[in-house]
Amino acid sequence: MSSDDSFLNIEQVTKRFGAVVAVDRVNIAIRTGEFFSLLGPSGCGKTTLLRMLAGFETPDEGEVYIDGVPMSGVSPHVRPTNMVFQSYAIFPHLNVERNVAYGLRKEKLSKQEEAKRVDEALEMVKLGGYGKRKSNELSGGQRQRIALARALIRRPKVLLLDEPLGALDKKLRTDMQIELRQLQQSLGITFVFVTHDQEEAMTLSDRIAVMAQGKALQVASPKDIYNRPTSMTVADFIGQMNFIEASVGQVADGVAALEAKGLGRMKAHINGTAVTTGAHMIAALRPEKLSLTDSEPNGGGNVVKGRIEAAAYLGDRSHFHVRVDGLDQPLAVAAPDLPFVGDGAKQEGRPVWLTWADDSVILLDKDTR
Repeated sequence: MSSDDSFLNIEQVTKRFGAVVAVDRVNIAIRTGEFFSLLGPSGCGKTTLLRMLAGFETPDEGEVYIDGVPMSGVSPHVRPTNMVFQSYAIFPHLNVERNVAYGLRKEKLSKQEEAKRVDEALEMVKLGGYGKRKSNELSGGQRQRIALARALIRRPKVLLLDEPLGALDKKLRTDMQIELRQLQQSLGITFVFVTHDQEEAMTLSDRIAVMAQGKALQVASPKDIYNRPTSMTVADFIGQMNFIEASVGQVADGVAALEAKGLGRMKAHINGTAVTTGAHMIAALRPEKLSLTDSEPNGGGNVVKGRIEAAAYLGDRSHFHVRVDGLDQPLAVAAPDLPFVGDGAKQEGRPVWLTWADDSVILLDKDTR
């Protein structure tokens, strides 16, 4: 995507705290109406970057543009943004409607207009009729919605969300993910969402920036992030991945012949990766791309024998660790419920065969961790 298509541009932004580089020359262009997530582990720079978008931190280098306007020197309350914090920051001495109306305190509206805006905001987050409730009478999910309503009542062009679902239990968090996505789509405004939860980012986002050590390592759709990671760090952070050392033999017609440690000869589709004969690379395989059987397959193809080292039954699927001679670590395998899999504890040591398709292999440079 070119910067001409974008609404929010982060250009060469760097932020230091003493000797620590929290954000390192980040370039990201975000579209109008896009649900965009900053994803990464603690300390990767995602929240610092979000705070620079809000104006709570100032870049040491680079610039943030919103709708083509540079934000340097623009105070947080003047920017066309609003922020929802992980703690929600609900005022305990104010009831729901006064909490929501707090965001309008500088707009000098009439009481009738303010009440109308509050009612609209509460309806937006499915809390119509809750205006007179006290803050201590709200559940965690309701408090999160009140924080959203208070941020949205100012009608920002960009809503910034700093891990707003982090304090919720798993079921409520899942429900709120669906509601948050539906809300964003109905409003059509740009959401920039910070999370360390890979599944949450994949569920909510149009695109994701995976961050580590202050850098945006890859910016892409959830599907491309998962199926076509550009580095070992991204591949390892998004879901689970098996990494196998491999040397490249012949390269022809978009297919590379490999000699892989423990797995022997195999092939991989290049898919735009720079691959040269003789290169030492990493062949990466997702656990669900490995098929498992208790009898040796016929017909050749990619196949290797192993033995089950550990098994866990999870209802609709089972997870296995399969030990293969020549590999330092067992291969992780995720398979649907299989007829021969009974009590997981009784499977240890059982011989099995693994197969996979050529286009399941992701080739990665060894130096891109």
